[in-house]
Amino acid sequence: MSCMFGFYAAHEQYDPNELLNFAVKAEKYGFDTIWSSDHFHPWSHTNAHSGFAWVWMAVAAERTRKVLIGSVTPPLLRHHPGVVAQAFATLNVMYPGRIFLCLATGESMNEAPLGLKWPSYRERLARLEEAIIIIKRLWKEDFVDFEGKYYRLRKANLYTKPKTHIPLYVAANGPSTAYVAGKYADGLLTSGRVFEEKFQSEILPALEKGAKDANRNPEEIKKIIHIITSYDEDFDRAVEGCRFWNATMVPGIFDAEVYDPREIEEKARSIKREDVIKRRFIVTSEEDAIKKIELYLKFGVNEVEFLSTSPDQNKFIEFFGEKVLPYFKDRKP
Repeated sequence: MSCMFGFYAAHEQYDPNELLNFAVKAEKYGFDTIWSSDHFHPWSHTNAHSGFAWVWMAVAAERTRKVLIGSVTPPLLRHHPGVVAQAFATLNVMYPGRIFLCLATGESMNEAPLGLKWPSYRERLARLEEAIIIIKRLWKEDFVDFEGKYYRLRKANLYTKPKTHIPLYVAANGPSTAYVAGKYADGLLTSGRVFEEKFQSEILPALEKGAKDANRNPEEIKKIIHIITSYDEDFDRAVEGCRFWNATMVPGIFDAEVYDPREIEEKARSIKREDVIKRRFIVTSEEDAIKKIELYLKFGVNEVEFLSTSPDQNKFIEFFGEKVLPYFKDRKP
């Protein structure tokens, strides 16, 4: 069974120049895709960064040759879906066949710091569905009118439309968003934690129902797993490398109206070391990595995307590129 492998460029943890070097190196070592975060504020305060994804992606595409590049973008208030459609159409024209877009329901850190309202999940989900419709129509149609509950278009036209198909994914950690992914998306992105807890029982059935309700074949929808990974030969160092992302383990944090990274970081202090060990992908050997990836492939995953929070990012890329990825790429489908 073949599988693609992605490298997640975390603007929260590294400055744009460092990330650019990592992206170039990830392609060199066999990663197939580069995923970029798209936040206004980061998940932590200490030693954090917050580069702008769309600008960075253009430079990353120019500095690489064939790797696919895209972002996880919430098309809510900060980004009007019409502008999202325009941005990614332009990237596609400049780098045809190499750009993808993953849409999400977002977090308060993207909207509230700009003085924007933080909507309820129900509203964010409705906005996401409207955004998908708008983006797809603008990519293909001329002078689009749209009258939704949250967004409107008045004879909106992208004079620079995509040259090739732009894969559109939806990030879903619950059944309601997975249903929307099934109706509209080329693929679903979910976290490794969700995969282990409810992928088979909740996410996959909702994805399949959404696809069937839209007369689509659920088997044709790509399944992508996002896992926070830390590699080091020393187990304790690998565990310590996860600290920056502890806030994403705080219960309810994704829906909470918390947007000050100093406050988010303070909440993360409640996360215990044993919780990190249990919920993160701690890797000390190639056997660890291969065993975990094979579990995902068994359930039909098409791409495994790594958010590496390793103590040494270069060492992570080299290790996976030399020891792990070849094991799967050398196998016949």
